[in-house]
Amino acid sequence: MNSNRNTAVIKGNNKESKRKITTSSLIRWAGLSAIVAGIFYVVVGMFHQSNILSSVTTSQWAIVHALATAMCILFLLGITGLYARQAEKAGWLGLASFLLYSLSWVLTGHFTFAEVSILPLLGTEAPTLAEGFIGVFTSSAGEMNFGVLANLWTLTGALYILGGLLFGIATFRAGILPRWPAVLLVVGSVLGPIVAALLPLEHQPKVAIPVGVALAWLGYALWSERSEQASENVPGGASTSAAK
Repeated sequence: MNSNRNTAVIKGNNKESKRKITTSSLIRWAGLSAIVAGIFYVVVGMFHQSNILSSVTTSQWAIVHALATAMCILFLLGITGLYARQAEKAGWLGLASFLLYSLSWVLTGHFTFAEVSILPLLGTEAPTLAEGFIGVFTSSAGEMNFGVLANLWTLTGALYILGGLLFGIATFRAGILPRWPAVLLVVGSVLGPIVAALLPLEHQPKVAIPVGVALAWLGYALWSERSEQASENVPGGASTSAAK
């Protein structure tokens, strides 16, 4: 009986250990996703062209928006890992900020996909329709009415600001990941749109750079952690010392 009980305990411990290692590995890979997404965001901010009709049919437009679409997917993975790493200490604010910030990237991903797959075709075949679509991003009225899309893009911007602000605050308060990139995320999310409104069209995308740097920085902190450290704060996971 004792032998069977010991065997069962050992098997249970092995399963728990494997689960912790697997979860920790997934969180660390999410950190790598955040690093790559942050780098992509910096590149997009540096090379994004003005939202004008002559830009949408260029190779640069296609490359930048393909990167932007991939960036949104990677950010979703990265943010999920960042939240999972600090979920217990981030509390309700962490959960709320994670949901808001994730939703902003989901919506942004749909827009960027349309910009790379649909807008160049419209720019060639239906310029008037393309200009109306571009007006969604520039808040300029055109001959075509995209009222629903314009409102959705406005909502996306609000979620981006509020989600980035709260996610940065939750990260700072949790104290698990570095606090300086959390501060940079807050500042970049709130001040970026304000600064962009004061800049010429061709320079407005560059305000995204601080947010890209902040999220890549947080991703690097997540990726570079030791596996046993990452497993300590997984929700529902046992501590390393308790497993011994």
